Amino acid sequence: MAEVTLSDLKAFAAVARHRSFQRAADNLGVSRSSLSHALRGLEQRLGVRLLHRTTRSVAPTESGEQLLQGLTPLLHQLDTLLDAVSHGADEVVGTLRINASTGAARWLLQHMVPAFLQRHPRVSLDLVSEGRLVDIVAEGFDAGVRLAEAVPKDMVSVPFGGALRFIAVAAPDYVAAHGRPATPEALKEHRCIRQRLPSGKHYRWEFAKGRREVAIDVPGTLLLDNSDLMVDAAIQGLGIAYVPEPFARAALDQGRLVLLLEDWSPADPGLCLYYASWRQVPPPLRAFIALLREVAES
Repeated sequence: MAEVTLSDLKAFAAVARHRSFQRAADNLGVSRSSLSHALRGLEQRLGVRLLHRTTRSVAPTESGEQLLQGLTPLLHQLDTLLDAVSHGADEVVGTLRINASTGAARWLLQHMVPAFLQRHPRVSLDLVSEGRLVDIVAEGFDAGVRLAEAVPKDMVSVPFGGALRFIAVAAPDYVAAHGRPATPEALKEHRCIRQRLPSGKHYRWEFAKGRREVAIDVPGTLLLDNSDLMVDAAIQGLGIAYVPEPFARAALDQGRLVLLLEDWSPADPGLCLYYASWRQVPPPLRAFIALLREVAES
């Protein structure tokens, strides 16, 4: 087999992750044409097609996906090794990529990021917030942050931030006009602000009291996919919203919202940072976890 270079493998990994030759070229600082040429050469040397190409999209083939899965952790380990050799083992340097939900990213920005960047000025933190739950290894992230119940079972998880509950809230004017639901089932007689999940499905509101658990597919003509927007809509009197408590806390304290069905809203395990159990933890992630534990214990 002809020699495969590290630059060829990095080029493939960039295109496969970004699903775009242009975005990958921008990221690597090369031209799109040179990147395309390099990928064709790599496929010829390996004797296998790695990418499906159309005029509109790029996606790994089955062989390409297999190569990406094995290559991603190796490139991370190589970057970590080169950083350690270049700058000394005592100094934390490099890039830390974390994928998080919007609420988790907000918590990190408020409680973690300023202190982390001050303590480790040579670390570049790439914090990506999105609703969908991604495969952090396949998409090149060092770690993810999600609710504990959403963390994949084969990951190492680090809980932080304490317990969290989802709550139903509405504007005082809405409650005055329509009354308070006494049970979750009573929500079927109310106007609710529904939530669309990243998968496209409608979220069923979940409640628990003692041993009884209820999941309600609530009615409503307004459908949103963002907790901040749902809180804003509830404040405007457009219906009852169901959101993580931190999103509604300020409006509750200010009297712009009222809490409903509180005895049906127990706290559940909150956020976790998680990462692959089988990979070596790079220094930037190790430093981030150390500070996260400090903050959680303070």
